[in-house]
Amino acid sequence: MPIEHRVYRAIVAAVKEGRLKEPFTKEDFRRECPGFGNGTYNAFLWKHRRGNPGGASELFEEVKTGKFCTLKPFKYGVDC
Repeated sequence: MPIEHRVYRAIVAAVKEGRLKEPFTKEDFRRECPGFGNGTYNAFLWKHRRGNPGGASELFEEVKTGKFCTLKPFKYGVDC
């Protein structure tokens, strides 16, 4: 499974279990989804936000500077 899918699955699981409250910050993401590299915590949410300039998959909405919510329905068959 690609790293992007593992990270996304971890975030969705944490949101669905109520551990990661939306909107969340990268610090919240780091605390509730441990085990990924620093670069992942520093870039993943921005890289996959709606309207990202790189054309990456859109998985999150940046609702306020540095605060994100997951876009629904969840992608990649994630029904944790």
